[in-house]
Amino acid sequence: MSHMTRVPLAGSDTGPGEAAPAAAPPPRRRPASQQWAAWAFLAPVTLYLVLFYAYPLYRNIDLSLRHYTVRSFVQGDAPFTGLENYRTVFADATFLPALLHTVLFTVVCLVFQYAIGLALAVFFHQHFRLSATLRALFLVPWLLPLIVSASTWSWMLNSDSGIVNTLLHGVGVDPVNWLTSPSWSLASVIIANIWIGVPFNLVVLHSGLQSIPAGLYEAAALDGAGTWRRFRSITFPLLRPVSAITLLLGLVYTLKVFDIIWIMTKGGPAESSTTFATWSYQLGFGNMLPAFGPGAAVGNLLVIAALVFGLVYIRVQRKQAWT
Repeated sequence: MSHMTRVPLAGSDTGPGEAAPAAAPPPRRRPASQQWAAWAFLAPVTLYLVLFYAYPLYRNIDLSLRHYTVRSFVQGDAPFTGLENYRTVFADATFLPALLHTVLFTVVCLVFQYAIGLALAVFFHQHFRLSATLRALFLVPWLLPLIVSASTWSWMLNSDSGIVNTLLHGVGVDPVNWLTSPSWSLASVIIANIWIGVPFNLVVLHSGLQSIPAGLYEAAALDGAGTWRRFRSITFPLLRPVSAITLLLGLVYTLKVFDIIWIMTKGGPAESSTTFATWSYQLGFGNMLPAFGPGAAVGNLLVIAALVFGLVYIRVQRKQAWT
């Protein structure tokens, strides 16, 4: 009786007498119950994003592209005008001062909030008695409602009875019209916003400092590196990812600051502290004949600015990840 010889196929790794490897089993599909459970968990988040982010953004874009009056706002029959509202905003005499105030307010607040927050984070990173207690006290401005903080600063900076002018008078300095002078109104709201934003920078940067290994500082100290050298070569470089997200979040928050400015100065006097946020509110709700379209257009400019900086941050993070 003849025996058939098994010949291996070309390209096969199996030799004579070896069995071919078993085919991989097909991937198992998730049961339908698990898929429905996953959608059920996603549904509340999706509904929240649609109702409170996507739909308001769509309505704001629609407002900026139509000529809305009070009647058409109620009835919903506003005519489509394209970019006419944006042209109206760009041609307005308030546009350039509001743009300048928005840039100054945002940049100065970010720089001082980050610098003071980083200095305090480094200070509290040194463990000493009452460190946790003092750090908790610095969180008070962040925990207070904005209307309380703004009202407190309005009282402190009052020209006649404010404690700041009282202290200045005590050292022989003439009183300053903080809230009623066009030269000082923007500086007043910047000071108040810096005070409110420092605790956020302190908390985030302090948590970033805790993630830096202590062995790096010990090795640097053994090599003779001083305090400033250790900060410049270890602390600051390793804090870059945390610093980037801190500055981005601070930027988005500062761009849309409205309550502090409105409570303290209402954008005045003579529009000396008007920013895009307060101007948008004035156009849409601050007049007897509201201009809903231009107000929405100014608001969309803030959204675009925040979006551009967010995309820049994502691009920078990707480059850092690739390198």
